[in-house]
Amino acid sequence: MKKLVMTTALSCLLASAVAMAEVKQGGSMIVTYKDDVSTLDPAIGYDWQNWSMIKSLFNGLMDYKPGTTELVPDLAESYTISDDGKTYTFKLKDGVKFHNGREVTATDVKYSIERTVNPETQSPGAGFFGSLEGFDAFNSGQSKGLDSIKVLDDQTVSFQLARPDATFLHVLAINFSFVVPQEEVEKWGADFGKHPVGTGAFKLDEWKLGQNLTFVRNQDYNKPGLPYLDEIRFEVGQEPIVALLRLEKGEVDIAGDGIPPAKFLQIKNNPQYKSLIIAGDQLHTGYITMNVKMKPFDNVKVRQAANMAINKRRTAQIINGRATPANQPLPPAMPGYSTSYEGYPYDPEGAKKLLAEAGLPDGFTTELYVANTDPQPRIAQAIQQDLSKIGIKADIKALAQANVIAAGGDAQQAPMIWSGGMAWIADFPDPSNFYGPILGCGGAVDGGWNWAWYCNESLDERAAIADAMVAEDQQAARMKEWESIYIDVMADAPWVPVFNERRYTIRSERLGGGESLFVDPVHIPVNYENVWAKDVQ
Repeated sequence: MKKLVMTTALSCLLASAVAMAEVKQGGSMIVTYKDDVSTLDPAIGYDWQNWSMIKSLFNGLMDYKPGTTELVPDLAESYTISDDGKTYTFKLKDGVKFHNGREVTATDVKYSIERTVNPETQSPGAGFFGSLEGFDAFNSGQSKGLDSIKVLDDQTVSFQLARPDATFLHVLAINFSFVVPQEEVEKWGADFGKHPVGTGAFKLDEWKLGQNLTFVRNQDYNKPGLPYLDEIRFEVGQEPIVALLRLEKGEVDIAGDGIPPAKFLQIKNNPQYKSLIIAGDQLHTGYITMNVKMKPFDNVKVRQAANMAINKRRTAQIINGRATPANQPLPPAMPGYSTSYEGYPYDPEGAKKLLAEAGLPDGFTTELYVANTDPQPRIAQAIQQDLSKIGIKADIKALAQANVIAAGGDAQQAPMIWSGGMAWIADFPDPSNFYGPILGCGGAVDGGWNWAWYCNESLDERAAIADAMVAEDQQAARMKEWESIYIDVMADAPWVPVFNERRYTIRSERLGGGESLFVDPVHIPVNYENVWAKDVQ
């Protein structure tokens, strides 16, 4: 046995040495997108297209280990959390420089987060900092800053929270926390997003609006050896079909918009592309909401019946199997996901019995709202067919996405909503992010995202207690509590979780890097700083 262990270890070392030998410094890559980039300002950018671009240009105090959801220090060298879970103190790395050559200090950290919370910035991420002491006063314009962020010296910054918040380290890893130089923001004003200056692996070299953006290697990057590439060129205005054809010809390295649905099966089943297509789980769930404030969905048995009526496997086939059936709000890749919970079975006859017990043996008529962009109406039709088999006659209301969102935020308008195209993708890999905005009482407000209008105050209290479990030795218990919370949510059945989409990326043969880099759960869609080109001379 001892000999076997030594042999295995030696094999791992040899494999690691071979892998490192393949890594090459230099070269470039081309990425295509249909639409132009809206902004590269980390306080403003909030879409999947610019997410990984911004991560390539900027850094925060925390980040995630490449290809994983494991938190690690980034601009921080180390950090401590007080025993009461309310004070976080960070020591910065020495010598980290902005792209303009100036060294980063703790004052830059304070400025950057205050800038995000400042109502004048109009950042969509301001609310993530709600646990900071003094947040409400500053975000509402009643005070001029956050005294709870203290610069202790040039390399040390502390944060005072109003309450323990186990998600705070995650918040410090999202783009809204990324550090920016005040002088550059003031120089460019509202145009800073077109002239970004950060500390990241790459820096913006050129941006021709409507045509392309060029990132070049940051020679002063604080992580030795990274990035591997010298240049990334993002070409915009490229139709996905055209981008795919160019990739086949070797003119493009990554089709940023993915494989076009009409071509998916053809490409996926072609042996030529087998090694080039990479699939990975997303922190995503597509679901049907049922408005618990509207009859008959105020009856839990009706909601449970709807859960048992949907053939989730058939629904996933509508998007060419690019999803797996869901049985709970959390996706499998999310910490806190219950591997033992089986959910509601597909059982139309059992669903009919529940409707009869609810006093609706002949079913009822309702409305199912859906975004009018393909394939969402087709998915809604499949849901409609399944519901009809148990006597629920759902009229489909296909509207522009903005109108569906507005209907969901009105307690009296939408009995049922298929969330496709608007379904929840986590802002950060923590189970609380799937609860508060879309299942908690705080989201069940006019204009909110809790379209089921579900409010269980006892679960809210348990969620608050779970998020106050900050200590490292409490995290296993915290995840167990979140697992229990979501199982109890499913007992109330405000949703029908339908499927968890998988992300498929197609890359050229000339790119190297572990598969997880191309379907990174956080650096969506690609972790650019760790990818390399194989054909560097």
